[in-house]
This record gives sequence, C-alpha cells and structure tokens, in this order.
Amino acid sequence: LGLDQDPDAISHATGRLAQFGGRVTLRQANFRDAGQVLDSLGILGIGGALLDLGISSRQLENGDRGFSLMRNGPLDMRMDPRRDLTAADIVNSYSEEELTRIFRDLGEEPASRRIASQLVKQRKTSPFHETIQLAKAIEKIVGRHGRRHPATQIFQALRMEVNDELQALQDGLLALASRLEPGARFAVIAFHSLEDRIVKNFFRDRSREFLDRPEWPEPRPNPDFQFALVTSKPVEPSPEEQRENARSRSAKLRVAERI
Repeated sequence: LGLDQDPDAISHATGRLAQFGGRVTLRQANFRDAGQVLDSLGILGIGGALLDLGISSRQLENGDRGFSLMRNGPLDMRMDPRRDLTAADIVNSYSEEELTRIFRDLGEEPASRRIASQLVKQRKTSPFHETIQLAKAIEKIVGRHGRRHPATQIFQALRMEVNDELQALQDGLLALASRLEPGARFAVIAFHSLEDRIVKNFFRDRSREFLDRPEWPEPRPNPDFQFALVTSKPVEPSPEEQRENARSRSAKLRVAERI
C-alpha cells in the first residue's frame, strides 16, 4: 500500500509499478490520514511502514508546481492541489510577524525579520505571484554568499507552511504506530532537522519502558512504551551515495520495531 498526496506521484508510481498488478495498492492521501485509508481497505494491522519525508525531485524539477527557485512558475507549492492555501497567499497576506515566525521557525533563516519586513513593503505595490520574482527579491534583500541561493530556506519554510508538514508528520507517526503489528518495523527518512527531531523524540519517548522523575519514589511504567530502537543514531548516506545522489546528503534514517 502506497500513499502520496501528490496526484502526479500516484500517476507516476502507477506506471512504474504496473508489473506487480494487484500486489500494489496506491491511494492519493497524506500519511496523516493512513488510518482512514486502512479502514477503507479493511486493513486492521500492518507489518511495517516507511515514511519518506519532504519534497521529491519530480516536484523540484517541475517549475509549474512552484517549488523551485531556479525554474519560474506560479508561487504555489501545494503537494496536494486540492488544498486551498498557496505560497502566494502566505507571502501576500500573512502579517510581518507571521512571516517572520515561519521564516525563523520552519526555515531557520537568520535574516527572517529583515526579509519579512521588506517583502511586506514590496508586496504593497508588486504582489508576489511567481517563484523567480520572489527568489530575486530575497536575493536583493540579503545578498548572495557562497553557492547556496539565499532564498533556499525561505522557500523551504513556505513549502512546509503550505503543506502543514510538521503537524502532518506528528499525525502520521501516531496513525501508523497505532496499526503496527508486533515485530513490525517503522522507518522514517527525514531531510530536515525539525522533522528529524520530531521522529527522534517520537521513537525515544516510546522506547522507554519506565519513566522516572525526582519527585517519584520509584520509576513508573511508561504508558506509551511500544518500540525498541533499531537505530540508536540515524543512518546517513555514505560519501559514495552522496557523490551519486547529491540530494541525499541531508537524509537521516531512523528505525524502530514494535514490541
């Protein structure tokens, strides 16, 4: 069973996996809704789960989707076109304080306040509708230093806000963990420090059999205990893999097994 909220990904996977016939079932859905999809298929428990987070190469390379700051297109960034909120909506309607918050918290952008302030001023006369337009405006605000485009972290923040990625991840972890059968493994590949932190804490908090606090006379059973860690530290791509696939360089794989 494969889930993806992007209809293009479902279409592509349908062609790629056609040779497997009925052994593969694909549904357009966010993994946060995995429980509903499993219910609709009459599936109670699953023998394993893999989450591959973030944006795909196909999405980046299609300028019309609005994810790329190198290919011009509408300022969209919706992984699921059925969603209402677009990146243009955020840039053109969020307050300076709201923009500062998402640029800082989701993009970890040091110049978040300065960028937000300037974008709010510029949008009064020239609203932002295209990716290159926004990328150039950000580059003009903060300048260019090194190989990385100065708008990279802002685009990341906008994409994560548009698609509610961090909350979707937390919802998805809970939804899938509740369906894992004993011995099933749960693997998550994250490409962003905020995502990886959520996964790390989720597995850690549920792999402790007992909880202890200074005010307690003795440790108590952990009501959320359900996993044994398979990877105590994240598995990262080897230098060889990074040379072959540059986009893998920030990947971190964590795995836990259902008790």
